[in-house]
Amino acid sequence: MIRLADVHKHFGRVHAVRGVSLEIPKGQVVGILGPNGAGKTTTIRMIAAAIPPSGGVVTVDGLDSVHHSRAVRARLGYLPEGNPLYPEMRIEQYLAYRAALFGLPRADARRAVDRSLERCWLADVRRRRIGHLSKGYKQRVGLAAALLHDPPVLILDEPTSGLDPSQISQVRDLIRALAGDRTMLVISHILPEVEQTCDRIVVFAGGRVVADGRPADLARAAAGRWRLRCELRPSPGAAAAEPAVALMQADGVAEVRSDRLPDGWSRCAVAPARPDLDLREAVALAAARHGMIVRELVTIAPTLESVYMRLVGAAPAGEEGAEA
Repeated sequence: MIRLADVHKHFGRVHAVRGVSLEIPKGQVVGILGPNGAGKTTTIRMIAAAIPPSGGVVTVDGLDSVHHSRAVRARLGYLPEGNPLYPEMRIEQYLAYRAALFGLPRADARRAVDRSLERCWLADVRRRRIGHLSKGYKQRVGLAAALLHDPPVLILDEPTSGLDPSQISQVRDLIRALAGDRTMLVISHILPEVEQTCDRIVVFAGGRVVADGRPADLARAAAGRWRLRCELRPSPGAAAAEPAVALMQADGVAEVRSDRLPDGWSRCAVAPARPDLDLREAVALAAARHGMIVRELVTIAPTLESVYMRLVGAAPAGEEGAEA
């Protein structure tokens, strides 16, 4: 559905996007992450045929974004950050106006407005003025407008920015309901939102893609070899044993790193012989055999936030003045 092949973008001397290659199939919901100046917004603008690439090729549904820019834009629905609306207009009036801008014939426009109102849970408030709506409802109106022409690709830029927790939950539910055979790009700085709504995450930094995969896969890849954390000490009266030595006796343990805590306990990080091994039971049994008291035994599972910060911190910085 969307394909970028070695795409570059220069703004004068600023190299904002540096050799980005991506393929996004039909029906996938992809989260686009990255700090300011990472190149993600510039990349989205090239996908939307708003600006041409300086090098490389961008295609949407097989159409080149430069040579077929109008046809590409007709296949896109776009909810921008800020969601500009006309507060004095009623919801259905605004959607009818947007349908006319899309060039829909009058009969088709009426059907499209009714369909978008139903899809975005707005049918019961269709006569309300936009200026009287909460921000959550305004986001729904923006989504309804982006869906009027039933585009195969939907781009949502910070769709839950500024919403309260209840409104965020509603918009997330709506995004999931709109997925299916529609390709969706969700640009956000809110990591839990991306983790809960997206099938795949693409992380930009320094004008490049620095990570691409499912949220769980990215977390596993960033976890490193240390997969288990254990805090333990010898039982009173038991023969003293080094915790690292005791835990090395557990089946499947490849290495143990131990640090002494001030209160007499030791904290150990344990690496398995194979990444797929769950060592909790084996480590607990080894500790018991050596007369150890265990007060903590947890799998080390990095959050998406820690993965993101590690990826962005390791990437080369973008050039000064680069667009987001």
